[in-house]
Order: sequence, then C-alpha cells, then structure tokens
Amino acid sequence: MAAEHLSVVVTRRLPEVVETRMKELFDVELRDDDTPMTRSELADAMARCDVLVPTINDQIDANMLARAGDRLRLIANYGAGVDHIDVGTARERGILVSNTPGVTADDTADMAIALILAVTRRFPEGIRLMATGEWQGWSPTAMLGRRIQGRRVGILGMGRIGQAVAMRARAFGMQVHYHNRKRVHPKIEEQLEATYWESLDQMVARMDVLSINCPHTPSTFHLMNARRLKLMKSEAVIVNTSRGEVIDENALTRMLRAGEIAGAGLDVYEHGNEINPRLRDLPNVVALPHMGSATVEGRIEMGEKVLINVKTFADGHRPPDQVVPGML
Repeated sequence: MAAEHLSVVVTRRLPEVVETRMKELFDVELRDDDTPMTRSELADAMARCDVLVPTINDQIDANMLARAGDRLRLIANYGAGVDHIDVGTARERGILVSNTPGVTADDTADMAIALILAVTRRFPEGIRLMATGEWQGWSPTAMLGRRIQGRRVGILGMGRIGQAVAMRARAFGMQVHYHNRKRVHPKIEEQLEATYWESLDQMVARMDVLSINCPHTPSTFHLMNARRLKLMKSEAVIVNTSRGEVIDENALTRMLRAGEIAGAGLDVYEHGNEINPRLRDLPNVVALPHMGSATVEGRIEMGEKVLINVKTFADGHRPPDQVVPGML
C-alpha cells in the first residue's frame, strides 16, 4: 500500500511539526479543534480510513470495532498505554495495533519525583498561604514537612518508568524497593540498588512512599484496593503517575480524610477527568491534570513514533511498535 494513497485519520490535535510531516507523507485528515471525538464521530472515522491515530480519550471497544467496516487495517495509537483499545478483538478482525513505548519514561519519572516532593514538603498548602495573603512570616514550627532522604520508596511496576523513578529516587538518597510481575535482571537491581519484594502486601506495609508505575490491565484494576491501602503506614504517602484504575479512588479518599494515609500525589484518576470532589479538596492531596508526559519534546517524539509505525505499515511491513495481545 503506497503511503500517498494511505488514508489516515487523527482524532486529536498533535504538535504542529508532527501534523506537518503527516500531511507530507499521507492522505491525512486532521482534527480541526482539540476536543475528543464523540463515539459517532469515531465510528465514522474508523469506517472511512486505512489507519486511525487515536489517543487515550478514544474508547475503541468491541462494539466500536464492529462498526469499523473492512477498510481499517491499523490503529496507530498516540501513546504507550492501550487499555482503551480492545487489542484482542482488533487482532481477530485483522487490525494491527501499535503504540509509542519508551518515549515519556523520563518525563513521567520526573513528575513522580515532583509529586513525592510536593506532598511530603506540603507545596499546595504553602502556595495557598501565599495566594491568599495569609502568610505571617517564617516560624520554627510552621509548614513542617518530611525529608525524603533515607526514606523507603516502594515502586509498583519496575518497567521503563519504574526504573527511571528508582534512578531518581536513589539520587535523592531514598531506599529503593519494588514489586513487579517478574523480577528484573540482577544487573538492573544492582545498578538501582533495588530490593525486590515478592509479596506486594509485605512491601506496601513497610514503605514511606508508594509510587504506582504499572499499566492498567484486568489484573491491576484496583490492585491498590481498600484492604491493601489499609496496610500502608499512617505517615506514608502514595503517588500515581500511571493509571487511575489501579487505585480504588473511593477507598483512598476515605483513608486520606481519616488520616490513615498521610498524603497523595495524583496525576491520573479512576474515572478520567471526573474527580471525586471530596478527594480534590483535601489539603494533603496534590492533584494534577494528567500532565506527567506533557513536555514538548516528549509529545513530538511520540508523534515521530506514530509516523514510523504508519510509514512502516504503508511500506508493507509490520509496525516496529506493534502491540501483541497477551504481552501487555
């Protein structure tokens, strides 16, 4: 399939340099505004293109794929996570799925460390004091937070992002611990000075900071449920820059309000942008609008990966970042 005859639909606005390159390479239909497509618009787009370039906002389930028709052959996702795409059903229908792995690991790890610092050193409360003009000056006992040096950080999910978090945590003098579906190579453990915990329960109960860095899959949904959250020390904090569904948000809200967990730094939420107001308004919560990967450099690199995946497919080969069911 020649690239110039390949019909591509992009569901959201992308960095200008990426859109320009797409127009040069393909017969591309770009989004005029930066609002998500409705399900009806998405279904129509899937029916008229060879390649769809969606984002995390586009829920491509079995029902949506059934409406795609016979033309669609590649879903080139703009992003690493593909939990919004029914990859198994796509494969059954002969539709390949690709993603953009490894691009934003450093950006997301930076945000995880920023959230750890923001929660433990009480940044939001300090900002509110300054914004409201209530600050009365320095005091020996005012706005006391906690050091992170020497503290134990437990990393849930030791993939690219988890390892990047571990490397940064070591630079801050933290003790690195982790739980992962599979233990990482001994050389990686040695490099990161990381201690492996086979039991997630035992690790959670002993950590000062818990960093969520695993993907959302059926096996990780509510992995941090009410029972497991109750294992955390009352002075511990939890940070999530991965997927909101990994944490039972209602249980977390109750425990934060009761002082059973000291604080939380959240960049993702269980129900997308519908955040529990009882969680959002807590002084011990730092809530960000899913901006962990939001750097100019990272978003352009994501676009470049999409371009490579689509161009490779157009040239008659499998995309280098093809997602295979069961390997998520």
